[in-house]
Amino acid sequence: MSSYAFSVLFVSLLAVSVIVRFWLASRHIRHVLGHRNAVPPQFTEKIPLAAHQKAADYTVAKTKLGLVILLVNTAVLIGFTLLGGLQWLSVKILNLTGPGMTYQIGLLIAFAAISGIISLPFDYYKQFVLEARFGFNKMTLGLFIADMVKGTLLGAAIGLPLIWVILTLMEKSGDLWWLYAWIVWSGFQLLMLVLYPTVIAPMFNKFTPLTDDSLRTRIENLMKRVGFASKGLFVMDGSKRSAHGNAYFSGFGAAKRIVFFDTLLSRLAPQEIEAVLAHELGHFKLKHIVKRIVVMFAISLGFLALLGYLKNQAWFYTGLGVDPMMGASNDAMALLLFMLALPVFTFFLAPLMSISSRKHEFEADAFAAEYSSAQDLVSALVKLYEDNASTLTPDPLHSAFYDSHPPATVRINKLLAS
Repeated sequence: MSSYAFSVLFVSLLAVSVIVRFWLASRHIRHVLGHRNAVPPQFTEKIPLAAHQKAADYTVAKTKLGLVILLVNTAVLIGFTLLGGLQWLSVKILNLTGPGMTYQIGLLIAFAAISGIISLPFDYYKQFVLEARFGFNKMTLGLFIADMVKGTLLGAAIGLPLIWVILTLMEKSGDLWWLYAWIVWSGFQLLMLVLYPTVIAPMFNKFTPLTDDSLRTRIENLMKRVGFASKGLFVMDGSKRSAHGNAYFSGFGAAKRIVFFDTLLSRLAPQEIEAVLAHELGHFKLKHIVKRIVVMFAISLGFLALLGYLKNQAWFYTGLGVDPMMGASNDAMALLLFMLALPVFTFFLAPLMSISSRKHEFEADAFAAEYSSAQDLVSALVKLYEDNASTLTPDPLHSAFYDSHPPATVRINKLLAS
């Protein structure tokens, strides 16, 4: 392929994806606003009109912010690639460090820093303006800054050694570097599944054992019925950042633990908490987690193999605005270009992942109905929809394209029919 043809293909797919995103978002906004003044019949006795309207306004505000971010990210993408941003940055770093590993890691650090600075105003606006407007923000500016600093330091401590290993493999392990890199990446992902709940998450949140004896007994009985062994039941202080509530289990193997947001425990009745947890345990017992990990590993292997081919093709670099240093310190640039270009070429595969995820959600709901109560799960979901200002009336096409969970009416109707 020529660099010109690749540039045309890249720009064409980027333009189409942006147009489709705007079209889907505009449909979603119109649909949500068109149903703003009437609660769906299934929810009229459970959710007040004011809460339904708040969810509609919150959804529209988030969608509009997403469109602004999309425009900025598209401009940044074009600036980094076709307008020569990465080429300019590469020359500046190369002049400072000379060729070699220092240049490659410096290029990645510089790119990450610039990207972080660009996204920072949007992160701030989302947390302290949009979330605050709808009553969800509980985070202070000090905590926001502390999270950012800790996240940056943690990312550097974990990410820099990993990227050094990957770059070393790319340079020194021959044509099959991508296979060795995949083995390292897969091992790293599995290690994070073990370390995250016990080492990383406690750096950001406080986890305390569940002290409600009656609720603990109820949950332990559920786990016995399901056949799930956990390292413990914990409550997370999610309320210090947000009013949103959730429950999840994390970890892998012997490190599995069940975590409840304190906001969830304060809102739901014990039988509703049991039903929500039964749904989450359904994902585990039905092997959804294992299936997702296997799919993720398979996809990453395919992408790394593709990168193994592309990194030796001059048109891949020149087609994205970079003069390659073929045979020299070029691996970091190959990683960056691949990371930037890949979402453009895979955008239209997103619905496939959404379909799979929604299928798993239906299966987990059915599991929860079998091991707890469908009515209790419905009651819990209604409260969570209201508390989280989740729209009950998403645009069907937008939902089918993006949403990992089924629309509220479809999901609840299926539960009630079970």
